[in-house]
Order: sequence, then C-alpha cells, then structure tokens
Amino acid sequence: MIAVIGLLLGFLVSALFLIQGKRRRTNDNQEKKRSSSEPVEDVVRPKSYSKSEVAVHNKRNDCWIIIKDKVYDITSYVEEHPGGDAILDHAGDDSTDGFFGPQHATRVFDMIEDFYIGELH
Repeated sequence: MIAVIGLLLGFLVSALFLIQGKRRRTNDNQEKKRSSSEPVEDVVRPKSYSKSEVAVHNKRNDCWIIIKDKVYDITSYVEEHPGGDAILDHAGDDSTDGFFGPQHATRVFDMIEDFYIGELH
C-alpha cells in the first residue's frame, strides 16, 4: 500500500512539473511574440558638427569647445570660469589639452557633460 501511495505521489509531482514547464514555455513564447511586434524605439543619435561649424562659436557670448571629439556649448559657463578668460583661449577650437591640464579639479570631468551638444565629424 505504501508503495502505491509513493507511486501516485511521484506521478502527481511529475505531472505538476510538466504542467509548470508547459506554462513557462507558453509564457516565454507569448513574451517573444509581444516583444517582436512592439515598435522599435528610435535611437537618439548625437548631433554631428564639423570643425568649421564649431569654429564660428568663438566669442564670450557664443562659445563652443571640442574635447576629445565631443562638442560642448560652454557659453553659459564662461563668466563663471575660475580661470577667467583662459577658457576663451580655445573658443571654437579643440580644448582637449587645456581641459586635461593640472589646473582642473576632477569635478570638471563630470561638470562638462552638462554642456555636451554633439560629436565632431
């Protein structure tokens, strides 16, 4: 009698696992169908600027710089720059060397991202 109960119990547990496995596969297939039919989001690409486009932004009231092939509009920061007008030395041009100079604290590496507007091409 104990053997029969053990056999029935084993059968029920096996059936339960089979049912759960089938449900899981069905849910996975539905999820795949749903995700493949959903529209693909547009990838936001950064704006691209030529060196000549950046070059015209070389004034105190219109100041862009290039750092490692990224373009930054720092116009709103020019007056706050602790180094005064030194920030204008490379206005409209590549400022990578000056930016990574010893005069800058590490916080500027995070701050600059607030001014990012695109990539150099």
